[in-house]
Amino acid sequence: MKELEKTQRLSIASVLVILVVLIGLISYKKPKHIYDINSKNTLEKVVSKDYFIGLDEIDNPNYILIDIRNQNEFDKGSLKNAINIYAPELLNKSNSKVFKKIKKSNKTIILYGAKPDETIAPFMLLHQLGYENCKILTVEISYFENKLITKNCLIENSKFDINAFIKESVKKASLKP
Repeated sequence: MKELEKTQRLSIASVLVILVVLIGLISYKKPKHIYDINSKNTLEKVVSKDYFIGLDEIDNPNYILIDIRNQNEFDKGSLKNAINIYAPELLNKSNSKVFKKIKKSNKTIILYGAKPDETIAPFMLLHQLGYENCKILTVEISYFENKLITKNCLIENSKFDINAFIKESVKKASLKP
């Protein structure tokens, strides 16, 4: 009798495990976004190329301006022909379609916010997802008497070769036992 109970318990446990695995397989969804480039390769590319442009360079038909500020700020005023894609909503379904369309058209994405530092995280995220056609607009945005004020913002260029520093660090790390 005890042998029969053990067999029944094992059978029930086996069926439950199989059911859990099947439910997991059926409910599995493929990730919507997969990184094309790892963070190390992204950093190497980013430090070796200039991804900044100024206000005087934006009148290019191959540029798509993306304002990453929230809808309220965008409604107060934005650059001509800019599209508003709020940074936290960057990867939602409709915005992903916009970025894929821009990528297929071989146009360049120009990200901007109230200050250039607001665009760094969205820029890196898009870059890692394979949108290498992306730049940061070096602009500061403010308002005076409900009018949009834009001015170029100077980006501090490092006097050090960061790419060489990264390569040297990787080299030293690989030599350690």
